[in-house]
Parts: sequence; structure tokens; C-alpha cells
Amino acid sequence: MLIQLERTHEEPFRWEETLEIPVAALERSEVISLGPVEVAGEVRFTDPGYYLKGRMHYEQELACDRCLGPVRVEVDEPLELLILTHEEAPEAAEQELEEKDMSVVHLEGDELDTEPLLLEQLQLNIPMKPLCRPDCKGLCPRCGANLNHETCSCDTHEVDPRWSALADLRGRLAGDEP
Repeated sequence: MLIQLERTHEEPFRWEETLEIPVAALERSEVISLGPVEVAGEVRFTDPGYYLKGRMHYEQELACDRCLGPVRVEVDEPLELLILTHEEAPEAAEQELEEKDMSVVHLEGDELDTEPLLLEQLQLNIPMKPLCRPDCKGLCPRCGANLNHETCSCDTHEVDPRWSALADLRGRLAGDEP
């Protein structure tokens, strides 16, 4: 949705929208599916800039980081952003961002497109390592069996290759003894 920021000088602009965002737009392999994104909020004029306050609600399905099984996550997150247009923004010199700067949006004109902002918020709401459950056992590294549902017969004892020469010597010495 495009919001004309100059309209908020008189009174806050309120909006509600539902977006269908394709999974490919997130460019994250762990996202399996994404439900409709419902957003409601308002933009009001402040000095300096504009203040966007709202709420996002949607459901996402992610791949578990350990077993690759599906994980459904319902997201209901607040949105709070300070929007600075080119006129209010300080001169842009290269500088390090601080945590407080993460909720500041810089615009070139006086028209706010909500879709890129929401896409960014969706990206931020994807967990770094989604898990189906805290004690997920993951997949067997040898046969690929899901260890949450079955046990495999793979030998889990791995010999460190740096010690293999000593293991061979030990075997030969054990063979010489009666």
C-alpha cells in the first residue's frame, strides 16, 4: 500500500491490509510456506519525521534445523518504526548502525510503500535455527534416518583418524599375546 505522508500532518492515517507474499520473495531456504500476512496500523506525523505503529499477524511453516521436519509458527508481532524523509534525515555519511537505528526508515520522497517494510519485518521474524521441539535428535549423519521417529543401526563410534596408527599397533600387539 502506498501512503502519502503529507496527509498525516492533519490526522493519523490508519490502514489494514492482507498481503499474499510468495515464499521466494523471502529468499530463505528454511521457509516452506507463508500464510496471508494481516497488517493493521497507523502513521502519524511527529517531529522529526513520521511514526508508524501497527501489528502483523501471520503463520509460517519452517524446516527444522536438525531434522528438516515442518515447524508451524504463528507470528503476532508489533511494528514500530520512525520514518525520516530526505528532508528530516541527517546528511548520510558512512557510519555504524546502532540498535536504535534498526527501527528507523529513511525515505527519498514523501510516499511510503508498506510492502518492502513488511517484507523486511518478515525476514527479521524468521528464527535463526528453527526447531520442531527443543530436544530434537535430528538426522543420522550416515543413513539420514530421523532419530526422533526411529533408531538406526549405524555405528556411531567414530575413530579419530589421528589415532588409527596406534589402534593398528594395539591390535597387532594383542594378536601376539596368547
